[in-house]
Amino acid sequence: MNIAIPIFDRITALDAVGPYEVLSRLPGARVSFLAASEGPKRTDNGMLALTADATLDELPDPEVIVVPGGPGTRALMKDEQVLGWLRAAHETSEWTTSVCTGSLLLAAAGILEGLEATTHWMSLEILAEYGAAPVTRRVVEQGKVITAAGVCSGIDMALTLASRIAGEEVAKAIQLGIEYDPEPPFDAGSVAKAPDAIVDLVRSAAGRYA
Repeated sequence: MNIAIPIFDRITALDAVGPYEVLSRLPGARVSFLAASEGPKRTDNGMLALTADATLDELPDPEVIVVPGGPGTRALMKDEQVLGWLRAAHETSEWTTSVCTGSLLLAAAGILEGLEATTHWMSLEILAEYGAAPVTRRVVEQGKVITAAGVCSGIDMALTLASRIAGEEVAKAIQLGIEYDPEPPFDAGSVAKAPDAIVDLVRSAAGRYA
């Protein structure tokens, strides 16, 4: 089972690595990091690089697509090479998924039109501009399309996907294997829970990295 994770400069690392840690443990899974060109792609803070070992053209028909997010998605929303690959790959995929602002690329490719979808809370309104119906759920399933909210919710999405592919017991075993049992020290992990001052701080910081 070929699982393709397209990567790009200014990607958010956990958007790709979180699902990778889950899906790479599926029986028979082969996970590939792809890009328009091979080589390292710097993350959004510039301090880490993920490496594309193959080009998009080398894997046109993966069974599973996982599109991560990050500030770099903005430029790719008009990149016809990437959008064309997504459209064509989606036609034959068994599952097409995204994490965080990766859903903006699915939306720009026309894949989310008329579907409920989610993304990072600061980008929800952009989904509506492309014909999707934005919702604030952490993981949103619409047939073979699954979108996840911001960053670490990609782990939840990947476990959901693992259960659909291999069954609940396998997904639970993967969850235990990576000891995914979150107990965050603060109850500030969503815009609905965080104090207004923290929301403003995050918005301000995001503006500097846009």
